[in-house]
Amino acid sequence: MKRMLLSVFGILALAIATLTPAFAQSKGTVYYLVPTLLDEFQTGSVSALELFLKQVGYEMKTLNADNKTDAQQSQMNDVIALKPKAIILAAVDFNALKPSVEAARAAGIPVVEFDRQITATPSDFTSVAGTVEIGHIAAEQAEALLKAKNGSVKGKILQVLGDPGDPYTLDIQKGFEEKMKAFPDVKIISLPAMQWEASNAGTIVADQMLANPDIDLIFSHAAHLSVAAVASLEAAGKKPGDVMLMSSNGAPVGLDLIRKGWLNVEVEQPLYAQAAAVAMFMDKVANKQEIKPGDYDVLGLKSVVTKEAWGPNIKIPGAAITKENVDNPAFWGNQKPPTDTVKSVE
Repeated sequence: MKRMLLSVFGILALAIATLTPAFAQSKGTVYYLVPTLLDEFQTGSVSALELFLKQVGYEMKTLNADNKTDAQQSQMNDVIALKPKAIILAAVDFNALKPSVEAARAAGIPVVEFDRQITATPSDFTSVAGTVEIGHIAAEQAEALLKAKNGSVKGKILQVLGDPGDPYTLDIQKGFEEKMKAFPDVKIISLPAMQWEASNAGTIVADQMLANPDIDLIFSHAAHLSVAAVASLEAAGKKPGDVMLMSSNGAPVGLDLIRKGWLNVEVEQPLYAQAAAVAMFMDKVANKQEIKPGDYDVLGLKSVVTKEAWGPNIKIPGAAITKENVDNPAFWGNQKPPTDTVKSVE
């Protein structure tokens, strides 16, 4: 019996020794440099990237720049010295981070741009929402809202941008305004909420409602800015429906404002799919393999990889959220992460 037990333990020990490296083995560590954790999109991006990168075998560590360009530049220098498998960057300032991207790639470390495109220098992969297209969708919704209120597409829109150093907000503005050019009876007032600060948006709305009390629609480029807009409207004695509101990222607070009757439309930015795309292509990125252009299915969304001057770029579509579809669990603002497991692109 003793000999048999020793034999069994020996077999188990051999099996464990054989299996342990497979269980312990990781493809390496990836660093995510997040610009801020002040809004739910950014905190959601950390959770989503961790979830999907783990599914394909990577550990992720996060550094928060608190919306400070110099802090993020310093973080890039620190991470380059650690020589991770890759760096995922959501830049505080896309121009200022250009030299840091170049330094990382010169050191042999691939750089992935997440959500905030850097076009001034090549990166190894970029995963973004179709931001110009988000602007187009917002314009279509604005047209319908103004027509329903005023009988035709006419009126006054206050557009509250995010930080003007962020291409996300600049692209949405571009898409929105190029579509609205077809309607000369619509006046658009565009002002930036510096550093995406909600308090800045609240001040803009309060000031403009005094200067332009006939504003029909307020279009904020993020849901947390709409929260501040609502606070300013309430302080001015307004009630839900007195002024129409739209946002463009799909955060939980935006969906709550729809349910409360303040927000008419939230144009979703597809957070889950953007993060899943990074994980799907991480093996290609880390191993410096070619990423082929073409159509890819990312969590059920038809997405397109193109070869751009700044490298391979995947663009993922968004969608309009209204009171009719606000409870759809596919929208990241409902905080129900996908149960689908992502796989590395072969």
